[in-house]
Amino acid sequence: MRNRRRTALAVLAAAAATTLAGCGAGAEPPVRLAASGVDGLGLEQVRVGLAFDQGGRGDKSFNDAAAAGLDRAKKELEVDGREVTLSEETEEERAARLRELAEEGRNPVIAVGFLYAGAVRTVAAEFPGTTFAIVDDDSFSAPNVVSLVFAEEQGSYLTGAAAALKSRSGRVGFIGGVRIPLLQKFEAGFTAGATRARPGVKVSVDYLSAPPDFSGFGVPDKAEKIAQRMFAEGVDVVYTAAGGSGAGTLKAVAARKGTWAVGVDSDQYQTAEPGVRAAILTSMVKRVDNAVFQEIQAFIKGDRAGGVKRFDLKTDGVGYSVSNDKAIAPVRKKVDGLRRLILDGTVTVPTKP
Repeated sequence: MRNRRRTALAVLAAAAATTLAGCGAGAEPPVRLAASGVDGLGLEQVRVGLAFDQGGRGDKSFNDAAAAGLDRAKKELEVDGREVTLSEETEEERAARLRELAEEGRNPVIAVGFLYAGAVRTVAAEFPGTTFAIVDDDSFSAPNVVSLVFAEEQGSYLTGAAAALKSRSGRVGFIGGVRIPLLQKFEAGFTAGATRARPGVKVSVDYLSAPPDFSGFGVPDKAEKIAQRMFAEGVDVVYTAAGGSGAGTLKAVAARKGTWAVGVDSDQYQTAEPGVRAAILTSMVKRVDNAVFQEIQAFIKGDRAGGVKRFDLKTDGVGYSVSNDKAIAPVRKKVDGLRRLILDGTVTVPTKP
């Protein structure tokens, strides 16, 4: 034990010297290590656990945004990251995956999506020494649980404005994954932005499922049919907030000339297939990547307390993408004007339809 203490102290001394040298050069040193627990001495690599929502990595939406945050932390903070994906959509499975990560010493453990709320509440109580973070839920509080929530209504307001201004028919559509308050924030913001930018615009709304059925995040075929119906009714721009189901809307847009899609969570123009990319007007960018990265960074720096962290326009937590410059350029000036009104408090975006 004495030798272990001496080794640990030597590591700490070396780390301190490196830190001081970095600060003396005017640069902030990389933060990537945490106390190991060997008599309170020594340093070890932080081992992060990330539990995906429905669809897992590769959904080109919500989960991929979270994955990007972990990837950045692995690269910049040199953490060790492990991901788990659900094998079935049950409360027991969610709790089992979180418990698995906590039991192997992952800390922090980050749950992606509000459907993990019950599982996080249960497992966090079993592992009080582990910090848990949950994306998109602040329905409960615990000393070791951090809620990462977003002002989705603000980003959706901007995409609603862009959609209404771009529409030739004066009709736009919204497709939500599940009819719940969280997704209704997207609807409320989108509708408010559309009607503010273009009074008289008509907004068609539909959802893929309603509680207790949460399948709406994984039924692209159903989203495709709803989008096709909306197009037949005169809608020419559709915003889909439904995770992996959004692929169905993109398929419908690709098949119908003169229509536009609005993506969600990540900049879907960057990941879409070439055949549909040009028809993605914009995306409501929800910086889940920033939230995940910043939570890992905060943990490393010693912030282990529970609480709520909210990401909005002011913190670059939400916004709208402009990757498809040719498409968005004609309406960008007006949309940016509305963005400034939100930032200065002139406009308060509704959170309920």
